[in-house]
Amino acid sequence: MSAGTLLSLYVVVLLGALAAVAVYFGLRQRSFGPTRSSDRVFRCEKCAYVYTDDADVDRSRCPQCGRVNDAVKF
Repeated sequence: MSAGTLLSLYVVVLLGALAAVAVYFGLRQRSFGPTRSSDRVFRCEKCAYVYTDDADVDRSRCPQCGRVNDAVKF
């Protein structure tokens, strides 16, 4: 084998190993990352307070002023 072939093989093996490590840690981080909350976001039309409530609630009472608000649509 020539020196160029050995050098190319060495670079390919190292890049493959680096890619495998990157994929491994990417999958590992995704499994331990925070999960998306199922809560709904509300913003009071009277006092502008932003708060969350359960996902099954369509209208929620503001904890600051007591006004009933609709969920924010993103």
